[in-house]
Amino acid sequence: MSQKLIITKDKSTIISAFYQGMDMVQVSLNPINDEEILGNIYLGKVKNIVKNINAAFVEIADGRMCYYSLTDNPNPIMANQSKEDEENKKNIQIKLGDELIVQVIKEEVKSKAPVVSSNISITGKYLALTHGKSSLGVSTKIEDSKERKRLRDLIKSYSNKDYGFIVRTNSAFVDEELITKEISCLIEIYKNIRSYGIYKSRFSLLYRTPPAYICDIRDGYSDRVDEFVTDDIDLYENMRDYLVNHQPEDKDKLRLYQDTSISLSSLYGIKEKIKDAIKPMVWLKSGGSLVIQPTEALTVIDVNTGKAVAGKKKVQETFLRINLEAAKEIARQIRLRNISGIIIIDFIDMALQKNKDLLMEELEKEFKKDPIKTTLVDMTALGLVEVTRKKLRKPLHEQVNDGS
Repeated sequence: MSQKLIITKDKSTIISAFYQGMDMVQVSLNPINDEEILGNIYLGKVKNIVKNINAAFVEIADGRMCYYSLTDNPNPIMANQSKEDEENKKNIQIKLGDELIVQVIKEEVKSKAPVVSSNISITGKYLALTHGKSSLGVSTKIEDSKERKRLRDLIKSYSNKDYGFIVRTNSAFVDEELITKEISCLIEIYKNIRSYGIYKSRFSLLYRTPPAYICDIRDGYSDRVDEFVTDDIDLYENMRDYLVNHQPEDKDKLRLYQDTSISLSSLYGIKEKIKDAIKPMVWLKSGGSLVIQPTEALTVIDVNTGKAVAGKKKVQETFLRINLEAAKEIARQIRLRNISGIIIIDFIDMALQKNKDLLMEELEKEFKKDPIKTTLVDMTALGLVEVTRKKLRKPLHEQVNDGS
């Protein structure tokens, strides 16, 4: 089955959609003129300290406040920091007016301000350099023990007291030369931020993360993608420049779609699939259905039998079959809709424990396919399944509303 990343423009929006065959698996919508801040690194100013929640509010642009957890940031990078404090980080105390180098790690969500951190991370295709975490880690999605050891041994010599590295899934079975070249590049970017960032003027943008569609190329397991396809010449040139400079091994996968008989969006039914992906109800082939309801605090997914049990004698077997089908579709919908945070799934009740175990195993297997960390927590005594998924970008329904 071919796998393609389709990137196109629709009025004032850039749509980036990952396809397996003709099935849309993942999609993001970003306004063309949107000032994307997720991943950006700024020289911000501490405007307020709230002791009862052990947090500060840092201004990264004129009037743009961000939440900064003092608990989660024991190693702040301060512009007005003395050499003695730099050597003995335990003495660092953030005060009003301090200027900090911070990175936006979460977008604003409705009434919640963006979240910034001093634990800056500079991400490449194969690795991420992490300030404040000097450990060396390997993605848990790389399961081959020999490959994990090879990668860990490869980065061991780059260990540093100020930063560490996380080996990304893309690194699996990649040539050593490509990985070491990227390590050198990430270290150079980091050193420039540390050395020159503290001398910049307040609110300076020290590092801009690539546009979202470029991040999709970088992060989308490019070894599994057969083609990057766009029908827009400006996007094509931007993608080509990025690939030539940062992922030359993938530059031949880029293709400019030029068929005038049917648009790229129509060929892949992009608009229709996005409309379907924000509807609350999803029908299953068995006749069952899912109802997906996002709320302020969490997302609830209800599995219904619908017409699937009509005239069935072996009810428990039918329930298991519907639940297993639902598990696959739920994992797909979570990724497609970019649902994050707390997710509660109400499957059809099953009497046999072995059937419940099979269901949890199926869910675990399907969640492993998601590039964003998705954790299967447990099944409660009431039969509700708890899931958490790391929050990064806005859910799809909010992206659609922002672009409309």
